[in-house]
Amino acid sequence: MSPPTTGRMAEGVHVLPLRVYYEDTDAAGIVYYANWLRFLERGRTELLRMLGQEHSALREEQNVHWVVRRCAIDYLKPARLDETIEVVTSCGELRGASLDMLQHARRSDEILVRAELTVACMGVAGRPVRLPPLVRAALARVSGSSPPRSRHIRI
Repeated sequence: MSPPTTGRMAEGVHVLPLRVYYEDTDAAGIVYYANWLRFLERGRTELLRMLGQEHSALREEQNVHWVVRRCAIDYLKPARLDETIEVVTSCGELRGASLDMLQHARRSDEILVRAELTVACMGVAGRPVRLPPLVRAALARVSGSSPPRSRHIRI
């Protein structure tokens, strides 16, 4: 049995291929809007895994937890049952205890969903903690070269 895919790095971003299953769709056979959040989470998780920064290890070894502080998402086009899509993930601005994650989902070259998230690094007491140096260095490898974006998506 082959292991699940972690995706690939391409042109400075992480790309995770996914198939749309029946459970992901609504009565019309298109991806239910809330399921896009799950797809995006998978993209962020697999990016960290590919960078050698798995959630479980960060939690157990460094007492670091990730929380989504803010999410702005634009639904542009539907994805349908049995289609293959890709979730593309990169980092925006890296700050002391948080960072911006820039994501989109596409079918070939067609953008279906765009999202910008602020993700915070929290300690076990529920207070912000600085991004660990190894995590910061790993995420800097997929940080865009453009200046920090505004807090709102521009389409």
